[in-house]
Amino acid sequence: MAKIKITQVKSGIDRPERQKKTLLALGLKKMNATKEVEATPQILGMVRTVEHLVTVEEVK
Repeated sequence: MAKIKITQVKSGIDRPERQKKTLLALGLKKMNATKEVEATPQILGMVRTVEHLVTVEEVK
């Protein structure tokens, strides 16, 4: 599987509870936090839920 780098660029404050919990599930707790994860369908679905709060890059 390919790896992706997810970086939180906007705050989870004032967001629905589901989006806050999705950020935590991705391992993002603070602004500008970065996490490298496998690009599984489950992870890509979580990224799609919070795509307005994060940036995603493919890692080679």
